[in-house]
Amino acid sequence: MVDQNEGPQVICTLELRFRSESEAIKVHKSVELDNEGYLESEVHGEVIRAKITAESLKSALHTLDDFMSCMSVAEKIVSRKH
Repeated sequence: MVDQNEGPQVICTLELRFRSESEAIKVHKSVELDNEGYLESEVHGEVIRAKITAESLKSALHTLDDFMSCMSVAEKIVSRKH
């Protein structure tokens, strides 16, 4: 059993690959303010790497759902401009 006072219990890492580094940067910039305090993310070439740290699975899933929804909208907007 994990002690509740030990800190985060759930860590989720994601890699999202885009068509280009430029597209990854634009999508990342579009969502980074929404992510502040909930997850860490950075761009590596055409890949956005994100790390969600949460105290419960429910909290991690909620953050993941929000993040993926924001990413989906940002990706659609950015890809229309290309």
